[in-house]
Amino acid sequence: MLAKNNMQKKAYIGNSNPFLTFFRENLGILIGLFVLCAIVYIVNPVFLTTNNVMNVLRQITTNLYLALAMTMVIILGGIDLSVGSIMALVGVVTTMSIAILEFPIFLAVIVGLLIGILVGAINGYFAAATPIPPFIITLAMMNMARGAAYILTEGAPVRVMSPEFNFIGSGFIGVLPMPVLYLLIFIVICYFIMNKTKLGRHIYAVGGNVEAARFSGINIKKVKFFAFTFSGLMAAFAGIVLASRMFSGQPTAGDGAELDAIAAVVLGGTSMSGGIGKIGGTVIGALIIGVLNNGLNLMAVSSFWQIVVKGFVILVAVYADVLKRKSAEA
Repeated sequence: MLAKNNMQKKAYIGNSNPFLTFFRENLGILIGLFVLCAIVYIVNPVFLTTNNVMNVLRQITTNLYLALAMTMVIILGGIDLSVGSIMALVGVVTTMSIAILEFPIFLAVIVGLLIGILVGAINGYFAAATPIPPFIITLAMMNMARGAAYILTEGAPVRVMSPEFNFIGSGFIGVLPMPVLYLLIFIVICYFIMNKTKLGRHIYAVGGNVEAARFSGINIKKVKFFAFTFSGLMAAFAGIVLASRMFSGQPTAGDGAELDAIAAVVLGGTSMSGGIGKIGGTVIGALIIGVLNNGLNLMAVSSFWQIVVKGFVILVAVYADVLKRKSAEA
């Protein structure tokens, strides 16, 4: 069984042709994505117009900023429920820095990112240095960060009318929206970390078998600390981009965002038990959720039913993961 796990990890970590590996490993969900796109297009041809495709890409960026880091955390064997609240807190702090403290845009963004890194580092410290499960740690942080956002704003949005700030989340380079450009950069960075670095191999090793990783000399505390800190950073970035697009910091921003991120990760083939997962799969998982949401909107399906559908998708994805693991262990 250990040999089988090692073979699986090697398949995820190293291959001389990453594009061929991507298509081979994600063939099933790629087919699912294609079928879903075809169905939505048949129902409403507006789906494949340039404007709508760009709209879908913009919509999935926030989810993918969170999901890319969440992939690392879940492969590690953890979970981060605080990312949505970090988005709100950072969005509020960044906009308050601009509107009230009159910080330059660049400095306000740096302050926001540092807040996210700090919150993520606190999660990482407790996950690494204490026996408290990450679920409980990040659940507590979820409430504290959200509460801090409400305390700072007294429940009211913080508005920022600044074209420079708005450009961060709503600008374009040619036909490419800025949030999509950031996303492409982050996908490359996360893929490189997980597939081409010692740190990535250590994340897989700790998630696959923490005791074996410890005996191998891996610094488990540093690996955990990095994963949760990086998750805080990505949540902070998502919060800044969202605040920029909305011209305001909203204490309610990111409500439920952690569930969408987890759904994308699990739908993309990452095991909730840790040790197995792929950045490419997470990207496809987020695309499926984005296309599903967009398709339901085009069909004028109630937003309440959309929540039900996403919950069903998560249930099916986790059940498929359980069946896959049982089949691998048989």
